[in-house]
Amino acid sequence: MSENLDALRSLLAAARAEVGKVIIGQGDVVDKALIAVFTGQHALIEGVPGVAKTLLVRTLAHVLGTDFNRIQFTPDLMPADITGTSVFDLQHSAFTLVKGPIFTSFLLADEINRAPAKTQSALLQAMQERAVTIDRDTHPLPANFTVFATQNPVESEGTYPLPEAQRDRFLFKIVMPYPARDDEYLLAQKTLSAHESPEALLAGGTMRPVVTAEALSALRAELTGITVREELIGYVVDLVRGTRSHESVLVGAGPRATQALLLAGRAAAAIDGRDFVTPDDVRALAVPVLEHRLVLRPEFEIEGMTLAEVIAQILKKVAVPR
Repeated sequence: MSENLDALRSLLAAARAEVGKVIIGQGDVVDKALIAVFTGQHALIEGVPGVAKTLLVRTLAHVLGTDFNRIQFTPDLMPADITGTSVFDLQHSAFTLVKGPIFTSFLLADEINRAPAKTQSALLQAMQERAVTIDRDTHPLPANFTVFATQNPVESEGTYPLPEAQRDRFLFKIVMPYPARDDEYLLAQKTLSAHESPEALLAGGTMRPVVTAEALSALRAELTGITVREELIGYVVDLVRGTRSHESVLVGAGPRATQALLLAGRAAAAIDGRDFVTPDDVRALAVPVLEHRLVLRPEFEIEGMTLAEVIAQILKKVAVPR
């Protein structure tokens, strides 16, 4: 492994360790969040209230030396509440831009499905182009701009499902489960400690940033040094194309899913300390990358089939390169 890739591997290991001081028992979730950040993509986080979705993003921002903003999506939230607007300044007789909370590095779009489509779409340009247009002027966003959007899977009343075009812009759907009993016990102990509670650690305890925002941008580029064999590229293409021909799938994954699976595979290899991607990397990431991009046919959905089962069937059908 080259010196630069070794620095990236060390940084990822340090970031995992620091985030793990606050986010207990969610190692797989932390890895996927780091993959989203280092590939320059965005993540959809799904979990019931109280499993630390917001805390995860706050902690990542702290550890990676970036700023953080949170937007609570509600049915009356307007696009300008997210992007900002121009306000007339009487003192200077000119319009002044008042930037919205989207002008940050890590943005938590909390309960994104509670806002109507018009407001949800305010994120589309920002997620794709890392820029925002306000009153015909385009304003760039920070280089590390990453959207983490949360959804509550058990409460659908008064919600607006994300349109397919927006779901496709998320690299992952990360599912945050309940912690195991031992992890929850450790979390309870830390909560009672004046020095080890999450708030104490984030407020300046033993947890320190492992990188600056500027260095983070530079290190992300080192992922291009991770080797992806041609046979593996073909394997990913065949997996994604398999979603379009499966009998139970109404809408299959598009080419952006192919790109996402390859990018995520490279970051997963770096987290694991390797300079090459394996088929196991791809197989492990297939469900979180593909699940939110597919639409089941109604008759199969009624029968109780899940998208995870469909992806598992496709993984069995497509030959694994050796």
